[in-house]
Order: sequence, then C-alpha cells, then structure tokens
Amino acid sequence: MGTNSIRLLVVRLNPNHSYTVLTRQKQQVRLGEGEFEDDEITPDAMERAVVVCKKFTELARTFNSDEFVAVATSAAREASNQNDLLRMIRLEAHLDIRVISGREEARLIYLGVSSGTHLDTRTGFFIDIGGGSTEIAVGNATDYQILDSFRLGAIRLSNMYFPPGQTGAVLPEQYRKVQRHIKNIIVHSLTHIKKTPLDCAIGSSGTIINLAEIAHKVLHPAVPVTDLTISFKDLRKIIDLLCSLPLEQRRKVAGINPERADIIIAGAAVLDVFMKELSLDRITVTSRGLQDGLLVDYLSRMDSFPMLGELSSRQRSVLQLGRSCGINEVHARTVTSLVLELFDSSKNLGIHSYGDAFRELLEYATFLHDIGSFIAYTNHHAHSYYIIRNSELLGFDQNEVIFMANLARFHRKKTPKKKDPGIIELDLRDRDVLRVLAAFIRLGESLDRSHAALIRHVRFIRVEKETVHLEIIARGDCQLEIWGIENERKAFEKVFGRKLAFSIIDSQTG
Repeated sequence: MGTNSIRLLVVRLNPNHSYTVLTRQKQQVRLGEGEFEDDEITPDAMERAVVVCKKFTELARTFNSDEFVAVATSAAREASNQNDLLRMIRLEAHLDIRVISGREEARLIYLGVSSGTHLDTRTGFFIDIGGGSTEIAVGNATDYQILDSFRLGAIRLSNMYFPPGQTGAVLPEQYRKVQRHIKNIIVHSLTHIKKTPLDCAIGSSGTIINLAEIAHKVLHPAVPVTDLTISFKDLRKIIDLLCSLPLEQRRKVAGINPERADIIIAGAAVLDVFMKELSLDRITVTSRGLQDGLLVDYLSRMDSFPMLGELSSRQRSVLQLGRSCGINEVHARTVTSLVLELFDSSKNLGIHSYGDAFRELLEYATFLHDIGSFIAYTNHHAHSYYIIRNSELLGFDQNEVIFMANLARFHRKKTPKKKDPGIIELDLRDRDVLRVLAAFIRLGESLDRSHAALIRHVRFIRVEKETVHLEIIARGDCQLEIWGIENERKAFEKVFGRKLAFSIIDSQTG
C-alpha cells in the first residue's frame, strides 16, 4: 500500500520450488493526497484505500490464497491517524498490514531490483521515487553498502510547491525552489554515495518509468524500444517541456500517464537532482521494485529454497522458467554439459573465437531448449521459441532473449538461415554466431537422444583441412545417439565447411 497506488501480487509456490505468478494488479488511490500538510490521511483517501484492499483480498481468495503478506509505506507510516486506517482495513478487508520503515522499504526495493538485474561484479545506484518518499541504495549483485530514505515524493513535493489550484505552467523559479529543497534534504547522503565508485544506475517506480516513456515518445519516436533507459540530457529536455505546459496540455504529451500529469514534475525534479549531483549520464529503468522485493524476502526465509542463495539473477530466472514449465531437468543438464564441452573444445582448436558472453547465452538456451514441450511435443522447438521470447527472463536484455529463443528454436528440424524472418531482429554478426551455436545444440541434443545420459563426455580433438574429428565417451550401447550424430553430419558440414568424423570410446570397457 503505497502513497499513490496499491498493488497486488498473487503467487503460487510449486512443489519443485519454482513459483507461478497468477495475477498482478494495481489501482491508484492517492492515499497521500492532502496528507503531508497536517500528517493526516483524509477520510476520502482512507475510504478509497479500504475499498481497494477489500477488492484485492477478495480477488486473491478466488485463487485460494492461504497466506497474505501486506506492507504500507510513506503515507501510512507518517500519518497521525495510521491506526484508524489499519483498523478499518482489518475489519472490512480482513487484512493485517505491517507499516515498514523507510530503510526497510529501501532494502526491499534493492532486493526486488537487484534480484532481476544482471549486475555481475558491477556496483549500482538504485533509486525509487514514490508518492511520499524516495528510497536509494548502493550495492552489487549480492549485498548493499548504502540504504537511505528521504521524505521526497511526487505527491508530497507537489503538495508543498504546486498548490491544487495551480493548473498553469511551472515557472523556472518554482522549479528551482523544488530543486534546492531536494538538494538540502539529500546533501549528507550524497557525501557517502560519492565515496563509492558507481558502475551503473537503475531506476524503479512509476514516475521514472513514465519519464523514460515520455522521453522515448517525444524525443526518439522512430527508435525501437529494447531496454528502457533515460539519459540526463533527455531528462532535462522533458522537464523543460513539461514545465512549459499548463496541466491540461501536459496530460496530452506523448507517452505520459495522464493520471500522473499533476505530480510528475515534482517526481522528475528528484531524479534530476540525483543524476546531476552524482554525474549520472544515463539511468536504466525497471518495472521491478518493492513488491518483487517482498517476494524475494519471503522466499529467502523458506528452508532450502534453491532459487536464491548463490545463484545470479540470470540463473534464477532461467531455472524458475524451466521449472515452472516442468522441463526434464536431468536431460536439460545433460545436454547443457555436452554442448558446453563442444563449445570449449572447438574454441581451443580455433574452430570459433566466441567469448564468455555467447557461451553463457548458449548455456541458458540449451537448458531451456525443450521447454516448448510444456505446450505440446509436436513442434516443441517452435513453442520453445515462443515461451522464451515472451517470458520475463530477468537480467537479460531484449536482444539476448531473442538470441536464446532462436537457439532453442533451431535445436531440431530446420537450421537457421540468415534471412529467416525469425532472426531478422538480430544483427548480421549475431546471425552468424547463431548458426554455429545452433549446430552445437543440435549435436548435444543428438548425444542424449535416448534421454538416458549414456554419453559421459564429448570433445573435438583434431581439425584437418577437410574434416573435424569428434571423440565421444559413452557407457554401454548408444546406438540412438550414433544415429542422431549421423543425421547431423550434413548440417555440420554446411556450417563449418568441414566434414564431421567421430569415434566412440566405451567408458565401461576402457
């Protein structure tokens, strides 16, 4: 329950320790509307919140939800009539809400965003601009170094500097007053943040998302949207545009959420000051936030939940997707191991020179290559493409998702062609890489054709002018696998320009 909106997430925890999102809902209530002058939630706002909480809990119960985790943020924690609000919700919606501190809110936002971002060894600056407060964090993929919360929100600042009766343009001096107020509030925190070198910046919340959407629609309408970002230069242009317009014209700006038109300038000012003071040229935008952090925090408290711990955001999201679709993990891991041996041994022989980034995408795509069987075995390679292409794979950019989806698509049946409509979104180099890596997946899939893990190891051992030699270490009779490799010989030769020769070593006989 935020200052501007109330959000609902209903999740089913599966026996295999994956989870399935059943529904996400959001409803604007403006709980903090008119509150921050006297620290009291208005009766109208309170009534709106109660109605939404009641409807959301009723919806959750239609999914047979048996546990509710609910938190309230800035508007509730500062309200002098906080207990009245919580009591009404408990009586009418049968929901107990925990009011969290600003630092706890910052921690949960950090968890929600970092768990879905590919940070690797980078240190990031995280910022979330809410209706009543702004939370920031500095951290890497595994832990945070700084957490802070400020009484700076889009609704709060709008109430303070842009009275409800003001529907005209925002004058430059008005905007400068907001900037000065923000800088005075965050000055001590900035001193600490500046001591830590930052590799990237990530923004969450509706305000930042909408600012990035406006910047794209107004300034770069012809550029396809891949991963949403906003530069400081573009932010300044958008702020100048929004300030120059009266409220009714502001609502019509391309990309804007009309319901945010009256508060977005104040929210933009917070981002403006932080980016300027920290010399942030660009900020990446994410839809993840507090709600996702609540889920991560909840799962982390469960015994032996394997989706967390030492896994990266990419590993977690791939494993989560695979398990939620019930893949055969033994087969998936067997094929993945064999494919990576093919990749590494061929690189050592100079057959290709692709680096760790492509190896990683190959690993994840191979693990998910059969995921389309969740829909139907017939044409499951095409279903695999669709599922991967349209899933929320956290930590990957759009191009990487398209690349992995196509790798899974071409693990059987026809091989990729450079002008295939399905790969036209990839650049020419990625299409060339795709043809090579798809050949490895096809070989790996053939090497576990029986799904019995009969092939222990595989490696390319020698390259000659016209032939590449492959050594296969097996246990017992692997005739199905041999037939599979023979079927792939022609496709291999087409990709690499050399014939494929292979020898079988039976590990059981030495």
